[in-house]
Amino acid sequence: MNNNKFDTKVQYLKYKVLREVARHAWNGDLLETAVGIPKDIVPGKVPTMRCCVYMERAILEKRVKLAMGGDRKNPNVIEVIDIACDDCPAGGYQVSDACRGCLAHRCQDVCPRDAITLDERQKAHIDKTKCVNCGKCAQVCPYFAILDRKRPCENSCKIKAISMNEDGSAKIDNKKCISCGACVYQCPWGAISDKSYILDAIDMLKNSDDNKKYKVYAVVAPSISSQFTYARLGQVITGIKKLGFYHVVEAALGADMVAYSECAELAEKGFLTSSCCPAFVSYIRKDFPDMAGNISHNLSPMATIAKYMKEADPACKIIFIGPCTAKKAECQLPEVKKYLDTALTFEELQALFDSRDFELDTFEEDVLDNASYFGRIFARSGGLTDAVAEGLKERGLEGKFDYRPVRCSGIEECRMALLKASKGRPDGNFIEGMACIDGCINGAGCLTHGRKNKSEVDAYGKEALEKNIKDAISVLGMG
Repeated sequence: MNNNKFDTKVQYLKYKVLREVARHAWNGDLLETAVGIPKDIVPGKVPTMRCCVYMERAILEKRVKLAMGGDRKNPNVIEVIDIACDDCPAGGYQVSDACRGCLAHRCQDVCPRDAITLDERQKAHIDKTKCVNCGKCAQVCPYFAILDRKRPCENSCKIKAISMNEDGSAKIDNKKCISCGACVYQCPWGAISDKSYILDAIDMLKNSDDNKKYKVYAVVAPSISSQFTYARLGQVITGIKKLGFYHVVEAALGADMVAYSECAELAEKGFLTSSCCPAFVSYIRKDFPDMAGNISHNLSPMATIAKYMKEADPACKIIFIGPCTAKKAECQLPEVKKYLDTALTFEELQALFDSRDFELDTFEEDVLDNASYFGRIFARSGGLTDAVAEGLKERGLEGKFDYRPVRCSGIEECRMALLKASKGRPDGNFIEGMACIDGCINGAGCLTHGRKNKSEVDAYGKEALEKNIKDAISVLGMG
């Protein structure tokens, strides 16, 4: 395994820790109470990018603890490794070398706090103790010499949940955080990470078939079709079963169920916001609480199919596998945790494969339970919108209800749509919210990110034998 399967070296480092933690868990020689880490937890030389190798090892120990579940007292699934944080320079507006010391000094004139002074060469300087980051100086500078330089984590967090501790390290406000994981993917030092429940998954798998206690099912997100590109999807499914899973079920089948139900709810109520993206739902509840009543009553596709499965086999264990860190938080919600036992990301699934030394591209191909085209395209922005339109058509409501969807790709577009709706001026009557730009195909737990993943998902959708939603859910006694 090499890091070519990941976008960044930070992901690769995280993967190596997960892989070795998983390997020791399979072997039964990893204890959560152990002090320190096994010498082979990350084979090879530990890179020294900080003051000394001792600091690197201390950071590595914290990475291992996150791979083993992190701080159980912290309800957030996203945590900061404070000693790994580079203490990036304080963000905000700064004057660059492009400043020419011009005669106009518009920057100084517009500053409401007198935070800008001029040196002997008439070049501008910003007093950070007075600056309120209003940005007026940057707007009027004719040379664009004043830049808003935010820390990568702060820049990635569009809901302003990240600030600085007194020691300069990043701090997450749990009251604001929606667990989308944008900061996890963007931090250049890997100092922000999602907790892993990979040990919980391994424990379930080890105690299933051997002791005949229960069956463990994997519910996989449709965005899996754009991941693990070095093997065929059918080989990936075989690999999941070889890990000990009894069966692999498409979350897309749950998406079909949601679309068929949600379109009827929309026609009845006249206005809805979607319930599929847990980060989007969390954002509404935290930032637009007055609109919480407009969230679709449907559970997410993950929880919907898991509910169906638990009702059929109450003793079974269900593990979701997908691209989303927010799904780990969703699994902890009272209305969901009775159906889902834990959630893993694609990064963690890759670590599980390699902890067992699997060569996926040598496996025979297996198949997934068949969802419809519309269920499978939930993985990308606009997929839910198209599925609801199809649901209205199949229910005979297409001409009876004026469907005006608003597709929101990324939390900033979500904010604009919700602001308008909260003021009684919505652009449409159904808001499809995706916290990640382009949807689940760019989730923080993906191996790879990029627009090419959209075409992969669309192609996967077209392979579905069931071309409409009714046919897909008919096997479940619906439709």
